[in-house]
Amino acid sequence: MFYLIPGLGADERVFQRLQPLLRGETCLLSWLTPEPEETLPHYAARMATSIPVEAQGLLVGVSFGGVVALEISRLRPGLRTVLISSIPDASCLPPLLRLVRATRVYRLVPPQLLKLFPRAGQWYFGVRNGAEYRLFRQILQDMEPVYTRWAIHRLLHWDSTSVGHSIQILGTRDRVFPPGPTPVEYLIRGGGHFMVLSHAEEISRILNELVKESG
Repeated sequence: MFYLIPGLGADERVFQRLQPLLRGETCLLSWLTPEPEETLPHYAARMATSIPVEAQGLLVGVSFGGVVALEISRLRPGLRTVLISSIPDASCLPPLLRLVRATRVYRLVPPQLLKLFPRAGQWYFGVRNGAEYRLFRQILQDMEPVYTRWAIHRLLHWDSTSVGHSIQILGTRDRVFPPGPTPVEYLIRGGGHFMVLSHAEEISRILNELVKESG
């Protein structure tokens, strides 16, 4: 069984190439609207209600979805957590995002500003031209500012103390969460932050092997 959590502001569309390649049943966990001042553990607990307590299989999170997956894993220990284009704990937050947190610039810049500069987002997220870029633009246009602002704040101030073990799949060209000194289980050569689409075949092979091991 695969439980899938998309990235920040995204939905099931990011799994459109990956999902058909997975050998097993899949369940997509859709984002919920955050409550005012809701903590990340509380939000993850609400997300976890979609997963049986005794669930087995893989809990797969993309980008910020990986952070939420790690919080859910505290409540669903029978699942193996797999991170795609994400980080295993808060200490792996890259220098750029640490600077954003320190300067609090994220409080001044509205998230919807990215909608006006999709080409800048394309470069940062490593999105290819053509169908990928069109999908990326659609996702940008559909981003909910309240949710996006909440998610950015929770990511930058994530308390990952005692978070469980995870398996990390990271792209060598990821500009959002670039590979650092921490060992990565699976490095996808040439993969950017949007590699769940661009490298779906390679990622599916890894996930299918991992779920076989779990079974």
